[in-house]
Amino acid sequence: MPVVMVSPVLMLLILMIGIPSIFVTWLSLTESTLGAKSTFVGLDNYRQIFSDRIFWRAAINTFVIVNVVVYSELIIAMLLALALNCKFFGKGLIFSILIAPYAVSEVSAVVMWQYAFEPDVGTINNLLEQMFGIDFNWTRNPFQGLTLIAILSIWIHLPFTLIILYSAISTVPEDLKSAARIEGATERQVFRLVTFRIIAPAVLIALMFRYIFAMRLFSEAWLLTEGGPARLTEVLGIYLFRSAFRYFDFGPAAATGIAMQFLSLLVASFYLYRLYKGMKANG
Repeated sequence: MPVVMVSPVLMLLILMIGIPSIFVTWLSLTESTLGAKSTFVGLDNYRQIFSDRIFWRAAINTFVIVNVVVYSELIIAMLLALALNCKFFGKGLIFSILIAPYAVSEVSAVVMWQYAFEPDVGTINNLLEQMFGIDFNWTRNPFQGLTLIAILSIWIHLPFTLIILYSAISTVPEDLKSAARIEGATERQVFRLVTFRIIAPAVLIALMFRYIFAMRLFSEAWLLTEGGPARLTEVLGIYLFRSAFRYFDFGPAAATGIAMQFLSLLVASFYLYRLYKGMKANG
């Protein structure tokens, strides 16, 4: 029976995802801290975080960074994938260089970028100041801090989107593109009417997974700014971390986690619905 065949995977999902999710949901309804018995408080933790201006600032920062990162990655990865789909000398080397950031740990990447953008002696900071007169002091300016977090996140995770889009573009039949050119279509029309329609499901999958992963943004922001100055560059991941491991207030931390999970599911459901509609139309 099919159910018997997939039961080991279902059991693994229940143990690794289902049970922890139930526990976190219960924890979000309690007042819980170290050395004290948990007390059921209903929705008080949700009221607490939703009335906290720092939570909403972190939510806005997360929303802005996630959208900038995801769509910038998509545009850059699409352009690179189209370029790599052409035949030229050194293509394999360039492709290896482009996906190399995925082999670098996030901690190492942050340290490298910190040195490069260090306000006083950073190489890139000196170039920006000497060539363009830009004082890029991301340690004091919240907007510049968020900008650097977004750039770093794009650099680290671009290979994920690039691999998906390049794989999809590589499968587009050349015959279809040639037929469109014979009919008088420009290269832009060939991309819009042929290539993009075929790779649209891959684009939606890339967007869905990057939204979910980006919503959990933490290490780049924490290692670069720790949410400073004055918690102005804080994201939801840092807000959750402070609640749980700085203040040991596990109830609001769990409520923040549930809110992040709900937002991720909301985004995923939208893209899954679009994928379902596309599959149904093609079927």
